[in-house]
Amino acid sequence: MDILSNLKPAKGSNKKEKRIGRGEGSGHGGTATRGMNGQRSRSGAKYKVWFEGGQMPLQRRVPKRGFKSPFKVTYQVINLDRIQKLVDDKKITEDVITSAVLYQNGLISKAAAPYKILGSGEIKSQITIEAHAFSASAKQKIESVGGTIKEIKA
Repeated sequence: MDILSNLKPAKGSNKKEKRIGRGEGSGHGGTATRGMNGQRSRSGAKYKVWFEGGQMPLQRRVPKRGFKSPFKVTYQVINLDRIQKLVDDKKITEDVITSAVLYQNGLISKAAAPYKILGSGEIKSQITIEAHAFSASAKQKIESVGGTIKEIKA
């Protein structure tokens, strides 16, 4: 029967602490596990994390690819069938669909960012849609039903 005062850790589960720089008797004397020579063997050695010892750094070895235009306009896209669904669910009461209406109904994530209407799906109601851009099929479908489009100039 084990009594609390007789408990011991399992054999081999406890290791001795590595005491560095405490003389030859510790087993880590001399160079104190730092090796023979070089920057890291000296006291006060500091170098940047990304330094590769003078070797050509990774970010300079890897070739650059392509070109990123700083003037690229990324549109948020909305399909006609999603606008028609809002009209069917009576979530849109006005005849004019603006960015504020689309933002309130969760069709666009940022009210100020440009958005484009795409022609996927059908539209049945005569509405005026304001957007920064329209696809050709969206324009044709909206105007064929009797609706109007209004392009916002950014």
